[in-house]
Amino acid sequence: GIYLSVCLNRIYSSLGKGKIMKNSKGKIQNVKAQGKNKKLLTFEFLIVLFTFAFLLLPFICFAQTIPSKDLIEQAKEYDGKIVSYQGEVIGDVMYRGDFAWVNINDGQNAIGIWGKKDLADKISYAGSYKSIGDTVIVTGKFNRACLQHGGDLDIHADYLEIVERGYVVKEKTDIHKIIASIAFLAMVLFLGLIRILRKGSKKR
Repeated sequence: GIYLSVCLNRIYSSLGKGKIMKNSKGKIQNVKAQGKNKKLLTFEFLIVLFTFAFLLLPFICFAQTIPSKDLIEQAKEYDGKIVSYQGEVIGDVMYRGDFAWVNINDGQNAIGIWGKKDLADKISYAGSYKSIGDTVIVTGKFNRACLQHGGDLDIHADYLEIVERGYVVKEKTDIHKIIASIAFLAMVLFLGLIRILRKGSKKR
């Protein structure tokens, strides 16, 4: 009887261990499954986020620009609307306290841009006979007749993006002009020499 009870105890304890092991494995599997589910949800969320950002990207970064000709000829239609305009910065950047005036020419017309100083600070080159100005895109409110600035047509910019940096124009040496100048100088000297010789012959 003693031997039997010992054996039963052993059997019972063995069975108990098996259940504990089964339960532990079940818990581990549940934890792993939950971890996989969380990773899957995170991955799906990232896909949705990137898809949404990709769809918005054309509207944020590549807004269609409007040429100055359309803004001027259809000023009434664009008045008060947010527009994007691209062109070369020309002339001096005129600072007015925390704001600044910038003139931008798209090859047809120049439009005055009013914006915060930090936007104007992005500009490195302004177009002149010595340099090509930065090409920029500005986005902001178009005013057909701005009451703040004496009824002028302008754009109050909220954003300014540098599309292409300007550069200093290197003066090219025109060989034809140099040759023409030398020839002209030689001709003047030759004519002067002839006059001197004629005067000398008359005195004799």
